[in-house]
Amino acid sequence: MHSTQTRRQWLRTATILTAAGATGQSLLAADENRRARWNESVTKGLNWLSRTQSSRGQWNTQVYPTAMAALAGTALIASGSTTTQGPYAKEIARASDYLISKSRSNGLIGDPQTDSRYTYGHGFSMLFLSQVLGEEGLLDRREELVDVLTKAVEFSGNAQTAAGGWGYVSAREGNDFDEGSTTITQVQGLRGCRNAGIPVSGKVIDNAKQYIYGCKNPDGGISYSSRQKGSSRPAITAAALAALYNAGDYDSEHVPEMLKYAKESLHDISDGTRAFGHWHYTYLYYSQVVYRQGNDLWHSFRDRLYDRIVSEQRPDGYWEGQIHPVYVTACNLIMLQLDRGYLPIYQR
Repeated sequence: MHSTQTRRQWLRTATILTAAGATGQSLLAADENRRARWNESVTKGLNWLSRTQSSRGQWNTQVYPTAMAALAGTALIASGSTTTQGPYAKEIARASDYLISKSRSNGLIGDPQTDSRYTYGHGFSMLFLSQVLGEEGLLDRREELVDVLTKAVEFSGNAQTAAGGWGYVSAREGNDFDEGSTTITQVQGLRGCRNAGIPVSGKVIDNAKQYIYGCKNPDGGISYSSRQKGSSRPAITAAALAALYNAGDYDSEHVPEMLKYAKESLHDISDGTRAFGHWHYTYLYYSQVVYRQGNDLWHSFRDRLYDRIVSEQRPDGYWEGQIHPVYVTACNLIMLQLDRGYLPIYQR
């Protein structure tokens, strides 16, 4: 009797373990299939950016040409290529040369005649070119990049408003108006430059951090502008958190409240998300925020985010949405490649 019972228990345990093993294997296979889909999507997107780049290094978009080139270039670098190595080396080198050619004597990277919101392009260009500088092997391009970025950092400092933020144009040209999204591009761009060895004034960064804190509402969210407080914006809150992390602020009194507000507003990735029409902008930054929290929070969020992005890709490899396909494609590719860890600015 006893031996029969023991045998039954053994058989039951063996059956459970076999089933568990089979389940584990099927989960592993499903995970591998999922990752293969993500990787295939990334390759298709990168190849589309490569095909649509002009021989002069830009993407022929009517809107924000400087910002588009910088964002597309950043997506290409996120794959692990540099200006001298990897499958997208030629495209990254071209984009770098194009943006270097847009550097003006006052330090602005961009064209104020054709771009009414040139600080976006300036900030994204500082971010992209600073990532290029870290891996640049050609001495003459290194020297050019150092010169361009040194002047660019100076321009940003001069363009900062009295409140510590930035507007769509410099403070002088924009009557000292500032708003959150352009402020974030400057902070990330400046941080990229500082990481690459370009001197950046600590005062400029401190003023920007104080600007973000000053725009915080009681619910933990960040206002659109220092002049329009009271209404919190999830997208700008996520972007502000990403910028604060870049500025070395992980645990000030403001960060937990901002993180709580962003998670409540954005973590479920639903269409009802209050992204004010800027879904890709919102998740470009919120994904950086979640990634910084560690794998426990990141992995489940990443799976849902990546599956959604991949499901919306067009057969040719691009994505459609607000502003321009180049913009949406670049944002999506940066998100899809966060895990690869090639861009110092987005690393944990």
